[in-house]
Amino acid sequence: MVWGGISSGAGPVVVADSGSGRAPHAIIKTKFGEMELVLFPKLAPKHVESFIKLAKSGFYNGTIFHRVIPGFMIQGGDPNTKDPSKRHLYGMGGPGYTLPAEFSNVPHERGIVSAARTADPNSAGSQFFIMVDRAPHLDGQYTVFGEVIRGMEVADKIASQPRDARDMPLERIEMTIEIVE
Repeated sequence: MVWGGISSGAGPVVVADSGSGRAPHAIIKTKFGEMELVLFPKLAPKHVESFIKLAKSGFYNGTIFHRVIPGFMIQGGDPNTKDPSKRHLYGMGGPGYTLPAEFSNVPHERGIVSAARTADPNSAGSQFFIMVDRAPHLDGQYTVFGEVIRGMEVADKIASQPRDARDMPLERIEMTIEIVE
């Protein structure tokens, strides 16, 4: 099938080649290893632009995966998570601006990277989540802006960590993000 420049078969969703060159990639580094993402600028241009800008500025470095749910997803990108004393605020932080929704028909399958938000569809900022399994109830409701193309075992390891009643890992799982263009 083809979804707005993105195609999916039996394998991972991949960016259709338009002849304009390679799509930007991001490397998320954690203590459990690295995940490589391909970003989808044609599908979600504002979200990809913001993610790249924030990553290049070092915004994500030292943030943690603050929400982990086995069989569902891992979430990170909240600047509040840089400070362990702000644990009560984890999941509420952002870059100081929000982005308009860029919903698509790309399904929330394993490996998809999507923008986290509140109930307001236009409230996404810096937080993102990586699917560790299919979640059709999210389809068309969240902005898909990338996919893990290497290192899903790292996401699985993060998702399997012991967590509290709010799905926060008991141990800090810090990240750094590097953009490869």
